[in-house]
Amino acid sequence: MMKPEDYMQQAYRCILQNDFEQAIRWFETAIEAHPEHAELYYRCSITHARSKHLLPALEYARKAVELSEGVEEYVLHLQTLEAKQLTVTAKMLLEKAGKETSTPYVEAAMLLKEAVRLDPLSVEAHVMLALACSDLNEYESALQALQDAILLDPQNGQLHQMLQDTKQRMKSMQ
Repeated sequence: MMKPEDYMQQAYRCILQNDFEQAIRWFETAIEAHPEHAELYYRCSITHARSKHLLPALEYARKAVELSEGVEEYVLHLQTLEAKQLTVTAKMLLEKAGKETSTPYVEAAMLLKEAVRLDPLSVEAHVMLALACSDLNEYESALQALQDAILLDPQNGQLHQMLQDTKQRMKSMQ
């Protein structure tokens, strides 16, 4: 029987060749052989996340945290994925939202506040939060979220433009 490290080595060979699907298969085979090995779940989660497979990435990340009894690196990875999932859900709410009700915006803003708490380095979560707050006419919160996004990505001209636009909207509402 192969050791967990042998499976990881095979998976990393595939990753170096940009064959992420085969790498995932190696990690999943390793997990079948060594179901109590937390690092295998963690590495499999990372590979799924890089391949944009958010749900399996979350499942494997949760299992890694559970098996490792909360290794910090695994917990941070899980929080980043959970923030991503909240951001995706909020984005779908905002895309479906009609102007007749503020409910989707309120719900999206709540999800995005949690996403920012879980992953304070997510520029996307900050920007989405700013948009949701702006749609709710909560301009102070929108400005704060945009300023946080700009701190994370100071070279992004679009963020600076959004900040100016939000300040203009705020002035026109007064």
